[in-house]
Amino acid sequence: MGDPNYITPAGAKRLQEELAQLRGKERHKVVQEVSDAAAQGDRSENAEYIYGKKRLREIDRRIRFLTQRLESAVLVAPDEARPEGRVFFGATVQIEDEDGSRTRYQIVGEDEIDLTRGRVSWRSPIGKILLKKQVGDTVLLRRPSGEVELTIVEVTYNAD
Repeated sequence: MGDPNYITPAGAKRLQEELAQLRGKERHKVVQEVSDAAAQGDRSENAEYIYGKKRLREIDRRIRFLTQRLESAVLVAPDEARPEGRVFFGATVQIEDEDGSRTRYQIVGEDEIDLTRGRVSWRSPIGKILLKKQVGDTVLLRRPSGEVELTIVEVTYNAD
């Protein structure tokens, strides 16, 4: 079966919103466009019809994917009983590298990864080494460019 598909409440909400958008608006719009293009006659050379059918397949594929991911998801909400300053799934962790520069990462599920917002998977190298550590711990991250020591400065749990 493999590892569980962990997801934060905010991540599940984003996937549900995307699914609702695809089912509620996007798919209906494309179906209407395909129907209008089909009414124009010869479909074999009708670019609007061919593109519309392709777009419809892409939407249906995404709907199936999102549905499966949400059905298999294990929702992990921030828990008040978690030890203060310790890193678990859903935590936002501020780390400091050897040069003194600080970075924030939130440990999230695979469907929530967004590096521009600092969201990394719990299965990623950085996610794996941070889990179960606490404020003040120093970890060693192995990267292609070499190893770097990271110190955990702060751990918080947000509703986002």
